Amino acid sequence: QDKALFLSQVVFVKDALSIDPRLNTLMRHPGISKQEKTDVLDAIFEENICKELMGFLRLIVAKDRYRDLPDILEYFIKGMKEYTKVGTAYVATAKELSDLQKEAVQKRLVETTGYNTVEVEYQVDESLIAGMVIRINDRVVDSSVKTKLNDLTKQLMQIQLG
Repeated sequence: QDKALFLSQVVFVKDALSIDPRLNTLMRHPGISKQEKTDVLDAIFEENICKELMGFLRLIVAKDRYRDLPDILEYFIKGMKEYTKVGTAYVATAKELSDLQKEAVQKRLVETTGYNTVEVEYQVDESLIAGMVIRINDRVVDSSVKTKLNDLTKQLMQIQLG
């Protein structure tokens, strides 16, 4: 529970920092003191995140590492998701899936991947004709008609050349 709450707070901070580019401009400005930058972060986050994460943000400012903060947060989020066995899958289909179909895909991914939960990002790609392409990390499962037709074309070309 605590890990999930901490992870959600880190995601909250990352998203909040990316909303308004003026905040990044202010936080990176060399003419603004570290104390003023810390005061800005305190005003934005102190009531919404745990003291450990707030201390981390203050440390980032104190060490002049604010430029690296988005990458640091992203790295942490990915590591925590792996640690808590939360996977991310990218699913492309030729047509929009119904909620029931999406639920079935997600259930099957949990059953076959070893993750406790899988966050799925769906995309419609009409060029697939039918079927789906699933990508999790560096693994790809491609059951699209487009790929099957391409494979068949390659086989026919080899027969004609041979």
